Amino acid sequence: MVEDLARRARDWLAQDPDPDTRAELTALLDSGDLAALRDRFETRLEFGTAGLRGELGAGPNRMNRVTVMRAAAGLAAVLGPGRHVVIGYDARHKSDVFARDTAAVLTGAGLRASLLPGPLPTPVLAFAVRRLGADAGVTVTASHNPPRDNGYKVYWGDGSQIVPPVDARISAAIDAVGRVDELPLGPPASGAAGLFVQLDDSIVAAYVEAVTALPLGEARELRIAYTPLHGVGAGTLARAFTAAGFEAPVAVPEQREPDPEFPTVAFPNPEEPGAMDLAFALAARVGADLVLANDPDADRCAVGVPVGDGAYRMLTGDEVGGLLAERVLRLTSGDDRLVATTIVSSSLLGRIADSYGVRHAETLTGFKWIMKAGEGLLFGYEEALGYSVGSDTEPGSETKGSWLPVHDKDGIGAALTVAGLAADAKRDGRTLLDLLDDQARRYGLHATSQLSVRVGDLSLITEAMTRLRANPPATLAGRTVEAVDDLREGAGGLPPTDGLRYRLSGGARVVVRPSGTEPKLKSYLEVVVPVTGEVSTARAQATTALEALSTDLRTALGL
Repeated sequence: MVEDLARRARDWLAQDPDPDTRAELTALLDSGDLAALRDRFETRLEFGTAGLRGELGAGPNRMNRVTVMRAAAGLAAVLGPGRHVVIGYDARHKSDVFARDTAAVLTGAGLRASLLPGPLPTPVLAFAVRRLGADAGVTVTASHNPPRDNGYKVYWGDGSQIVPPVDARISAAIDAVGRVDELPLGPPASGAAGLFVQLDDSIVAAYVEAVTALPLGEARELRIAYTPLHGVGAGTLARAFTAAGFEAPVAVPEQREPDPEFPTVAFPNPEEPGAMDLAFALAARVGADLVLANDPDADRCAVGVPVGDGAYRMLTGDEVGGLLAERVLRLTSGDDRLVATTIVSSSLLGRIADSYGVRHAETLTGFKWIMKAGEGLLFGYEEALGYSVGSDTEPGSETKGSWLPVHDKDGIGAALTVAGLAADAKRDGRTLLDLLDDQARRYGLHATSQLSVRVGDLSLITEAMTRLRANPPATLAGRTVEAVDDLREGAGGLPPTDGLRYRLSGGARVVVRPSGTEPKLKSYLEVVVPVTGEVSTARAQATTALEALSTDLRTALGL
C-alpha cells in the first residue's frame, strides 16, 4: 500500500510542469509524510456541474496544473476539434497560469481558444461566450472560497453553466486522459498563431454596454460605498456605473485591489460575519445612501442600507430578490415573461409574479438550473446573493422579448439595478426599507434565515441527512410538519438532489441540503406573517418564529 502510494506520487511528480507543486511533493516524499500523501492521492477532486473546486497543492485531490490540464483535455475530447472556447480567470493564486494551460491544451487538441484580457468578473466570461458565438467557456475561480482554494467552472454555448449529462461526459473524458506531459500543447504554450486569440478590451466594453441597457430607471443621484472584497470587480463595476450616469462608488481602499490572500477578511464572502465591516465603516464616514459589495469573482452582489445613527445592515438575498423582481416587472412589459428562483429561496417571488400576471418557476439550487427555467426568462435569483436581471428589449432590436445580458448570476448588473431603484426611491423621499415595507403590506411578510453548519468531517453531513430521513421531526417550533419532500426522489418534477423539504403549518417552510461547494450543511427557513398593523410588529414576530425554528432544527440535525 505504501509502495503504491509512493509510486503514484512519483508518477505525478514526473509529469508535473509546476516547480511549486513539484517542490511540495518532493518534500513530502523525502519526509515520508504518509498522511499528507494519502490526503492528496487516495481520493481526487470530482468534476461535476460546478466543475472543480478545491485546495491548491500537488496530487489529484488538489487544484494544480496537472488537474487543470486533465480537465481541459477532457473538455476538448467532448467538444472535438474546431470548436471555440472562451477562457476567463480571476486574481487568485495560479488562476492566470491555469487559464493559459487550458488554452494550450485546447489549441493543442485542435480547438480555438480566446483568452479574456486579464483578471475579470465571471459574468464577463459568461457574457463573452454568447457574444462571441463560442461553443463553451471556462473560468478559473473559486468564487468566495478561502485563499488556499481555486476552481474551474465550465459554461456551455448558451452562456450558462453546464448541467447533466454534460458534466458526466466531461468527467468520463477526464478519466481517459493519460499523462499530461504527453499532451500536445498549442498556443500560447507553443508560441504559434492561428488557434489562439488574446482578446482585448472591446469584450469588456461590450459587456458594459449590455448591462447599462438594463431597466435602471431615471434617477442617478446616489452616494454609494463599495467593496470588491479583494476581488476583480472594482474596475468593471466603476466603469459600468459611470457609463450609466452614476457617480462612481467610493471603494474601500484596503479591499479595492485584487489580493489572493484576502488579508482583511476571514472568508471573502459578503454573507460571512465581519466581511462587510470595512464597507459599513466607509459608508458611515461618507454618508452613503447605499452599500454594495461583490464577492471576489463579482458574480454575487450584497446590498447594505442605512438604518440610522451611522449604522447599516445587510439586506438578505431574498429581500433584494423581491425588490429586483418587482422593479424589473414594473419597468418591462410582455405577455410571456417568466421569473424564477430556487426551492430554497423565498416563496415571495411567486406572490409577486401572480400580482403582475407573469409566469413563475422554482428550480433546484444553483444558477445552472435557474437558467433552464424556461422561455421568456426575464429575472432569476437565488438567496445566496445571486441575481440575473433582464429587460424586455435587447439593445439594437426593435422587437420586444425577454432578454438577459448574462445567462448566469451577475453581481455588476444586479448592483446597477439596485442602485437605480435606490436612486428613484431617494428622489421620491423614500428608501429601500420603505419599499420592503410596501411589499410586506401587499404580499405578507416573507421572512427568511439560514442555519449553516460548517464541518471538518464530511461524513457528519451524511450522517445528519440519514438521521433526518430515518426519523423526520413531527413538529418544529410548535408548528406541525404537514408534508415532507425527499428531494432525492425528484419531488415536484425536479431532478433528484440530496435534500429534504418540510412544509409546516402557518405557511412556514424548511429545506435542508448539503452545500455543493463547501463543507457545510445548510438549512433554509421561511415564515410568512400577515401584516395587519405595523410592519415592525410583524417583523418582530417573524424574528421570534425564525429563532425558534433554528433552535429546534439544530437539535434535530444533531450537529
